[in-house]
Amino acid sequence: MSVLVVGAGPTGLVLALNLARRGVPLRIIDENAGPGQHSRAMAVQARTLEFYRSFGFADEIVAEGIVVERLHLRESGRDERPHQILQLDFTDLGDGMSPFPFVLTYPQDDHERFLVKKLADAGVTVERNTRLETFTQSAEGVDAKLSGPNGDEHVAVRYICGCDGVHSTVRETLGLGFAGGTYEHFYFVCDAKVASGFERDLFVTVGTGTLALMFPVRSTGMQRLIGLVPRNFSDPQSTTFDDIRGEIEPLLGTTVTEVNWFSCYRVHHRVAEHFRKGRAFIVGDAGHVHSPVGGQGMNTGIGDATNLGWKLADVVRGRVAESVLDTFEPERIAFAHALVNTTDRVFTEIVRPGVRGELIRRIVGPLLMTVGTQFSAGRHELFRTVSQTQINYAGSALSAGRAGRVSGGDRLPWVATLDNFAPLSSLDWQVHCYGSPGTKASAFCKQLGISLHAFAWNEDCGHAGFARDAHYLVRPDGYVAAAVDGDDAMRLESYADRIGLQAKAL
Repeated sequence: MSVLVVGAGPTGLVLALNLARRGVPLRIIDENAGPGQHSRAMAVQARTLEFYRSFGFADEIVAEGIVVERLHLRESGRDERPHQILQLDFTDLGDGMSPFPFVLTYPQDDHERFLVKKLADAGVTVERNTRLETFTQSAEGVDAKLSGPNGDEHVAVRYICGCDGVHSTVRETLGLGFAGGTYEHFYFVCDAKVASGFERDLFVTVGTGTLALMFPVRSTGMQRLIGLVPRNFSDPQSTTFDDIRGEIEPLLGTTVTEVNWFSCYRVHHRVAEHFRKGRAFIVGDAGHVHSPVGGQGMNTGIGDATNLGWKLADVVRGRVAESVLDTFEPERIAFAHALVNTTDRVFTEIVRPGVRGELIRRIVGPLLMTVGTQFSAGRHELFRTVSQTQINYAGSALSAGRAGRVSGGDRLPWVATLDNFAPLSSLDWQVHCYGSPGTKASAFCKQLGISLHAFAWNEDCGHAGFARDAHYLVRPDGYVAAAVDGDDAMRLESYADRIGLQAKAL
């Protein structure tokens, strides 16, 4: 067995899918009896849907989810009655930038069941009620002790991946620090029906020490409510929605008629000191947690899993040198730190007490949002940030060169008129040329068994940043590995030699 994946939430399932679709032998275990029973993480961002499109099932998830159409930003006044200070249309934020120019809500429990089925279709079954007790590693591999329905067993694998959440056994066994802190506020999360009827928009109400969100969760009419538990409740963990109804409903501007699920919890903001130690990796919440503001957590874990998945697969199959695994941590930990710092700063400012907090909520924030989104450039920048399409690996050891405005490490820009994302379904290395491919680059591709995709040049290619007749070596996760002007195959060959890129085994 090559890889043991510990944890079958969205992160672990996507990692397992990346491996299984590439023919890598693996086991995936989870200590729970089945997928989650509640919606929990909701937002599915465009970059995640782009990854899913490569797997061939993005459209299925979009069809099952709900596209959020508008944002209504409101502030709670002294009389606790919210008034709207900003409305933002979400429907065209990312036009021309992604095949999925929107924010989608899709309940995590449905999401997990969907991924479990796709993984089963790929020949891998999640082993339930099975726990990782401990593991040791050597130069040859990992020996893991598992406890499951049939008792204890020892498993020998080449690599182990901890997708096992905030209280990760893999991280704790490795002795990795998890620096950060815990917010003093308690959050509540609730799935409910409201008297005003089913709303497809996102409503955000802010105030001094106050935050309440409402957005669609299920097409059956359920809304997701998220917010801060009022401070006057001394034991938030035993609080029910009826306890806080009198303070929360005025913020929502509606009455809750049915509660399907309610929970209170504290939120951490932490990043592990490392994402890898030897043959062990930590992925998703095992490596980083932060405020749910912005709907980024689950998508970040899926991004981790996609990044690590192709690298593990290519190393196991002998496609690239084992040193490629060294790039997982630096490529993902920088974004994790940036995300934790950003969500921490945003959350702190929007609930800040005093004159400064009121100024930010009433004037500065809405003004920046209004001015920033009045023009297409501002709307596109907001989309890039929220959708995670702005993530790049410019400083990575796997990134080289620049042609036009596209550099090694950039997400491959999407050209709608050519649909240049379609070839990414191969889940393999490929070269793109926008114009006429060179004979030397063609020979390079043939030698390594890499597909060469030539797209007829049009003005949209230039707008996307591509240089005419340049060649772009694209990684299996849809990021540009190397960009070279013209028919400069020597640079492509030098890059391939440096990372040990080999022809596919027959």
